[in-house]
Amino acid sequence: MTTEHTAPQATAGLGDDDGTAPEFTVFGGDWSDVAEEATRLGEQRLVFNMGPQHPSTHGVLRIMLEVEGETVTECRAGIGYLHTGIEKNMEYRTWTQGVTFCTRMDYVAPMFNEAVFCMGAEKLLGITDEIPERANVLRVLMMELTRIGSHLVAIGTGGNEMGATTVMTTAFIGREETFKVIEAITGLRVNNAYIRPGGVAVDTPEGAVQMIREMIPKVRQRVDELALLQLENPIFKGRLQGVATLDLAACMALGITGPILRSAGVPYDLRKSEPYAGYETYDFAIPTSTDADAYSRVVLRLEECYESLKIVEQCADRLEQLEGAPVMVADKKIALPSQLSVGSDGQGNSFEHIRHIMSESMEALIHHFKLVTEGFPVPAGQAYAAVENPKGFLGVHVVSDGGTKPWRAHFRDPGFNNLQALSALTEGGQVADVVVAIATIDMVLGGVDR
Repeated sequence: MTTEHTAPQATAGLGDDDGTAPEFTVFGGDWSDVAEEATRLGEQRLVFNMGPQHPSTHGVLRIMLEVEGETVTECRAGIGYLHTGIEKNMEYRTWTQGVTFCTRMDYVAPMFNEAVFCMGAEKLLGITDEIPERANVLRVLMMELTRIGSHLVAIGTGGNEMGATTVMTTAFIGREETFKVIEAITGLRVNNAYIRPGGVAVDTPEGAVQMIREMIPKVRQRVDELALLQLENPIFKGRLQGVATLDLAACMALGITGPILRSAGVPYDLRKSEPYAGYETYDFAIPTSTDADAYSRVVLRLEECYESLKIVEQCADRLEQLEGAPVMVADKKIALPSQLSVGSDGQGNSFEHIRHIMSESMEALIHHFKLVTEGFPVPAGQAYAAVENPKGFLGVHVVSDGGTKPWRAHFRDPGFNNLQALSALTEGGQVADVVVAIATIDMVLGGVDR
């Protein structure tokens, strides 16, 4: 028998004669009313869905919660709502075209997807040490600008989901400043396909270094404002301190990396432990904490923004010193016959590039056509590469059969592993704290599902 209760907007099955437990399905209403109704019926156990339509899950994550009153007794995550088949689609595209697919995995941090895939391809090609220094500087610049933007999204949306709209607007204004630089150099804000096997697609336009220098204090100001808005706010501290804790043993058992691991006291960051793209030559620190709670993860992301700004400033200095240096390997079997550059309208290729392949050299046109349509062959074999994504350890395993397309490209997205911690972060806590846990995990379901 089923009884409908209009006030708390819940239904309760009272159980069968065989002793099965009653079930409650919550449709809405005030939590105190729902809990009161469950108490009246003599049963505190509620099982319900948070998502995939719930605002804190952005419509692409299902969370199944079992609660007793306000306390979460069990939490399970259901994924797959944003599965795009990116890895499979990459098997039907050239190695260069594959960049346009993998950049869309973690769409909040696209440059890292591009970088790690290209590093894997370059290992197979045997050209890792031939990447021009200026190209590596531009890769580091793009990754650090993207890291700042990703952290600001995590902090901003997390604040908004807890009721602080000003936190989100402040964070997004800061992120917008990073986008202005990224768009000026690559031609796009996100999903850039800028990092390519062998280097980067285009060099910086005139005035780019000055734009970078002007951007740094603007972003730093917004990070300062976020710190002032949140870190000493008694409501914010009461909401996050001691909430969604995950100690070091749990992090190690679950394969957790990134700010969550560093909040448990381990300064593990691939930029220091296994440097790539010249990171060993930059001056920056790895912030850590031992509090292992939601509050410490917000603090660490803010501190990492400051460290990334230090790296960006060093990149600006190096770009000035390397003015005119190449940004793509010299091997013409990989590089396009004329260095690409963004046109005067900010879109498409420059007139100089088009003139070279269309008017000056028939051989260049043929070579350009073959590289774009067929791609370049990559020696048979397999390789693994990894970078420090804003969320943690991002790895890729690439396999080539000797053709012009990947035989397999499989990514280890940090959000996928970090999402495993949701149960440990929420069980035993309050229902309201589930949103806090989701926000401070900072997974992007495009990377989780792929």
